[in-house]
Amino acid sequence: MLRQRDFRNFWTAQTVSYMGDQVTSIVLPLIAVMTLDASAADMGLLVTLQQLPLLLFSLHAGAWVDRRGRRRSTMIAANLASAATVATVPLAHFTGSLTLLHLYAVSFVTGTLAVVFSVAVPGLFASLVPREQYLSATSLSRASYSFSFVAGPSVGGAVVQILSAPFALVLDVFSFLVATVLLRAIPDREATGEGTADQEPKPAEAAEDAGKPRDGIREALRFLVATAVLRAKFVSGTALNFFYTVYSTLLILFAARDLGLSAGLVGAVVSVGAVGALIGSAVTTRFSRRLGLGPTYLVGCLVFPAALVMTPLAHGPQWLVVAMLVAGEFVSAFGLMLFDISGATLQQAITPDRLRSRMQGAQMAISYGVRPVGALVAGALGTLLGVRPTLWIAVVGGFVSVLFLFRSPLRRVRDLPDEAEWPRPGAVGTVPTKE
Repeated sequence: MLRQRDFRNFWTAQTVSYMGDQVTSIVLPLIAVMTLDASAADMGLLVTLQQLPLLLFSLHAGAWVDRRGRRRSTMIAANLASAATVATVPLAHFTGSLTLLHLYAVSFVTGTLAVVFSVAVPGLFASLVPREQYLSATSLSRASYSFSFVAGPSVGGAVVQILSAPFALVLDVFSFLVATVLLRAIPDREATGEGTADQEPKPAEAAEDAGKPRDGIREALRFLVATAVLRAKFVSGTALNFFYTVYSTLLILFAARDLGLSAGLVGAVVSVGAVGALIGSAVTTRFSRRLGLGPTYLVGCLVFPAALVMTPLAHGPQWLVVAMLVAGEFVSAFGLMLFDISGATLQQAITPDRLRSRMQGAQMAISYGVRPVGALVAGALGTLLGVRPTLWIAVVGGFVSVLFLFRSPLRRVRDLPDEAEWPRPGAVGTVPTKE
């Protein structure tokens, strides 16, 4: 797929933009801790505001993009707005006017723009990738997000250590601009009426299908409830996102204050997770072909939270602490790629073209929408029980919460499933349950 210029530009832009989002997500908390002396409760609120748009806007953003079409231009606009928003933080820092309230506002706005960008991705993906290449292309596409999820913190921490937090955000602004240039190099097929690789409806047809915003949202939710494989995927993804957010909200505070690690060392530890993610993305296709898509998803769901037990266990001399954190981050990131890539491939294959943005919005609202709740819980439990006990709750809770997958239809899915036959609103017929 990377030999195809348009997909290569799409994939690179996606990678750079997601990396910018994750650098922001780690640098803002570092600024809060090291510059503004934020408490555990402050950190919880900061992360909550960054994740809250997932819960508030994902469904509506997905319905809006399905009606509007023009996914490429939507992604470009989101990137430019993100660059302008992030640029206000180093400006405020250099003028001595930076406050926690400012960081809260930037977290919320950038989180909202990230939602708009993300819901537009599946439709543009379908316009560039033939169905028979979904697994390999999804491995690359989802690897962009998952890799940035683990590599972004390491890049941000390293830049903060070498230069300063404001300079890390300047690089972040630059990343959004680079992604914009790459997206502009992709032909706007929706605007020219050329259609998509999977015969996606033209914008006018998509708008007719989506109907009113609430109708479009209800249709996406009905499709989700009626599709057994996606239902199991959403439930497990929601549980993992909740407990991982509890974990990740307090990780920096725990590593910096309880374990005494510097920002650069924290970044170096997390960077090993990026290596695990790279290896995971490279072998997921092979795993999926040997074990099947569903079993690969199940294995990843178990490995991802279980490996993080090394963090609350960490104690002793610094070399041992670092070694334990490195082992946990590496194996966890490997598991993340297994379940994220296989799960995204299943969703892309099963979901009808005209529902793609709405289903992406539904995933972000449901599975990712629990992140602000997890951040608030992390702040509350970290204050009441302590940081290490809360990390234990997050790790054990994440592992136990996905054990139900052994009885779900996901374990029987071996090959790429067919697209679901979902009737248009008002059509007569039944909805098959995909297994």
